[in-house]
Amino acid sequence: MNAKQWDTSYEWKAVTLLALGFGLVGLDRWLIAPLFPSMMRDLHLTAQDVGNCIGILGLSWGVFAALMGGISDKVGRRKVLIPAIIIFSLLSGFSGVAGGLASLLAVRALMGVAEGSFCPTSFAATADASHPKRRGFNLGIQQSGFALFGLALAPIIATQLLGVMTWRWVFALVSIPGLILGLLMYRVIREPQETRVTFAPQFQASAQPPRGNWRDVFKSRNIPIAMTALFCAMTGVFVLGAMLPLYLTDYLRLDTQRMGVVLSAIGFGGFVGQFCLPGLSDLVGRRLASIVGFAGTAAMLYVFRELGAQPVALFAVLFVASFFTLGLVSLLSGPVATEAAPVGMVSTAIGIVVGAGEIFGGGIAPALAGFVATRFGIQNILWLPICAVVLGIGVSLLLTETAPAKLRRHHGTAMKLPAAGQPD
Repeated sequence: MNAKQWDTSYEWKAVTLLALGFGLVGLDRWLIAPLFPSMMRDLHLTAQDVGNCIGILGLSWGVFAALMGGISDKVGRRKVLIPAIIIFSLLSGFSGVAGGLASLLAVRALMGVAEGSFCPTSFAATADASHPKRRGFNLGIQQSGFALFGLALAPIIATQLLGVMTWRWVFALVSIPGLILGLLMYRVIREPQETRVTFAPQFQASAQPPRGNWRDVFKSRNIPIAMTALFCAMTGVFVLGAMLPLYLTDYLRLDTQRMGVVLSAIGFGGFVGQFCLPGLSDLVGRRLASIVGFAGTAAMLYVFRELGAQPVALFAVLFVASFFTLGLVSLLSGPVATEAAPVGMVSTAIGIVVGAGEIFGGGIAPALAGFVATRFGIQNILWLPICAVVLGIGVSLLLTETAPAKLRRHHGTAMKLPAAGQPD
C-alpha cells in the first residue's frame, strides 16, 4: 500500500474530532463521580445508590454498543455518530435537574443508550480512516480522549466549579461543547467508502464488501477472549472511577480539592496509556502488551491499597495503575477487536466486545462495589479490581497474535497489511 494513495489529511481530521467526541463521552459520563458527595447530601443517596447510578449507565451502554455497532455497519457511521453526540450532551445537562434517585437513574440509563451507540461506531470510523500501519496508535489516540476529559479533567473541573456554582449548574455547563462538536462532525466525518482518495481503484473495488451474520464475529477466538479480558480491565476502571471519591474522602479523610487532584491521576495516566499501550502493541504484539498491562495494573493497585493519606504518592501510583488499565481498554476494544472482525463487520465486532465489557465491567461491577462498600466498608473495595486484573493476566495468555508488524516478522515475509475488518 503506497502512502500517497491514502487520504492522510482526512485521517488526522477524523481522528482528532473522534478523539474529542469520545473525550466528551468521558466527561459527561464521569463528571458525576466527584459530584456525588454533594449530590448524596441533597438527594439523600447511599453508597449503593452511587454504584447503581454508575452501573445503570454501563448496562444500557453495553446493550446499545452491541446493538448499534451492527446497525452502523449497515446504515453508515454518520447516521449514528451525529445524533448520538447531540443526544448524550443534552442528557448530561438534564442530569442537573434530577429530583431524586429514580429520575437520576432514568437520565443516566438514557445517556448510556446514546453513549453506547457512539462508542463502537466512533472506533470503527477511526479504523476506517486510519492507515493500517497507524491503526493501533490512532485507535489509542481516539480512546485516550475518554481518559483525558472524563477521568483527568472532570474531577478537577467538577471540584473547582463546585466552589462557584451548584452541582446542577455544573451539569448544564458541560453539555454545551458536545453540541458544537456534533456540528463539526457533521461537516467532516465521511462514510468508509469515501475515506480513500479517488485515484486508488483497488479500494473502490472493495469499498462495500459483503457482510455476514453477526454470529460470524465469534468465529475468531480473539472475540470471546477480548470480551472476557475487557470485562476484567473495565472492572478496574469503573470500580476505581465510581468508588475512589468516597474512599479518599470517607476513609483517607482527604478534603474535596485534594480528592479531585488525586482522582485526576486516573485520567492523566489513562490518557498516556491509551495511546502508548496500543502503539507499543503495534511493535511487540497485542498479546504481550495485554499481559504486561494486566500485570502492571495488579501490582500498582496493591501498592495503592497500602498507602495512607499521602496525596503525592497516591497520585503517582494511581497514575501508573491507570496507564496500564485504561491502555488495556483501548487495546482490547480497538486493535484486538478490529483485527478479529470479519470483512465489513468492524463496528459489529467492536460493539460486541465493548458491550460485554460494559455490561459486566461497567454495569455489574460498580453495583457490586457499592454492595461491598455498604456491607464490608469502603476500605475493601480495592480487592474487587485487584482480583479482576489478576484474572485478566490468565485470559490474555489465550489471545492469538494479530498485530501486522509482529506477524510479518514472525513469518519473515513482506505481508500485505490488512485494511480494518480484513483478516490478517
